Amino acid sequence: MRYKQLLSAGKRTVLSNVFSLSTLQGINYVLPLIVLPYLIRVIGPEKFGLIAFAQALVQYFMIITDYGFSLTATRNISLCRGQKEKMCNIFSTVMTVKSLLTALSFVILILLIHLIPKFRHDWLVYILSFGAVVGSTLFPVWFFQGHEKMKYISVININGGIIYAISIFAFVRKPADFLLVPLLNSLFFLITGLLGLFVAFQKFELTFVRQTYATIREELRTGWDIFISIVAINAYTTTRVFAIGLLTNNIFTGYYAIAERIANAVQTFPLDAFSQALYPRISKIFTRSRKRAARIMHTVQTSFIFSYLVVIPLAYYFAPWITRIACGVAYPEVIITLRLLLLAVFCIIANAFRVQFLLVCGKPDIYSKIHVIAAIIGLPLIFLLIYYFSYAGAALSTIILEVGIYIATFEIIRKLALKKYS
Repeated sequence: MRYKQLLSAGKRTVLSNVFSLSTLQGINYVLPLIVLPYLIRVIGPEKFGLIAFAQALVQYFMIITDYGFSLTATRNISLCRGQKEKMCNIFSTVMTVKSLLTALSFVILILLIHLIPKFRHDWLVYILSFGAVVGSTLFPVWFFQGHEKMKYISVININGGIIYAISIFAFVRKPADFLLVPLLNSLFFLITGLLGLFVAFQKFELTFVRQTYATIREELRTGWDIFISIVAINAYTTTRVFAIGLLTNNIFTGYYAIAERIANAVQTFPLDAFSQALYPRISKIFTRSRKRAARIMHTVQTSFIFSYLVVIPLAYYFAPWITRIACGVAYPEVIITLRLLLLAVFCIIANAFRVQFLLVCGKPDIYSKIHVIAAIIGLPLIFLLIYYFSYAGAALSTIILEVGIYIATFEIIRKLALKKYS
């Protein structure tokens, strides 16, 4: 019997999506590891830290414009495939809300630049970085995920990423060229966003439907819990780089940002590929068999835990070597921070699919509460530990928070979800 005959259509779709997203993320993390040493040598850790600080600020605007649609809209699209009118309405509503939030975000950025000297001094860096927000708004990643057509995301982003890397090497040649880094990054987001939008309209024959105020308000209300939880999550993730930039200087910000990017590569590849590919599939399975959905979640989560019991110690041991490859120089500050962050990465990996299952089984309120409480505790903790331990304090706060979230989620899933659906 041929291999394709051994797999159900659903399994083949998930495996295809995992492969597409894994390839995309592999390229997305290989390219920065190639570009990073070059950038640090050319523009230096200080300018790199300034750009990382600007990107951390811009990330807040990306959170606002996403509004949790990466989860809510993905699920809604996955449940209405084949219903063209409903699909077009969801698409139009989401894109309308995201566009309005993008405009609001730009107004906020202008106010920050005008009112706060730190932002006013390097205002052009922040303006050039904002293009990434517009690009991420245009790219309907959530739409492709809902249709389980991740190959479109992969093809567009891989080609765009390669062009971006080549552009960095071609145009960033001296320290004074540092402004080209956020400019090229924004152009990458804008071009890929427009291409993604074009493909969505062409391949799925979409039509834009004008939305009423009542529809927009309802969409905002529906996604509120998820939005708050995502804001909370980023309050103790994105804020780390931002807080270091506020409390220390651009050099320390650069050191921490380098370590965090390496740790994020270890964390998200291939975790995000599996998570994004499985989420719409498990959501559909849950509507038919809650027990099966819970079993799949438990199996995948356990597999990742055992895999990273090997990956994390290896990354910890080879941290100096990894840092030297990524930076060109084995900065001690980066090595220390990276090793601390790897401990937090394991907690995140060991918890990722349990957290996601709260959304699958229709418990966004619990999902939100976990992360809101973590943000309430985490924000002052981040600033306190950075104040006393500089950049290392941000890593220490990450470990404490992720351990706490792991314990809370494990207990909730054990008592609520798995007990009810197993």
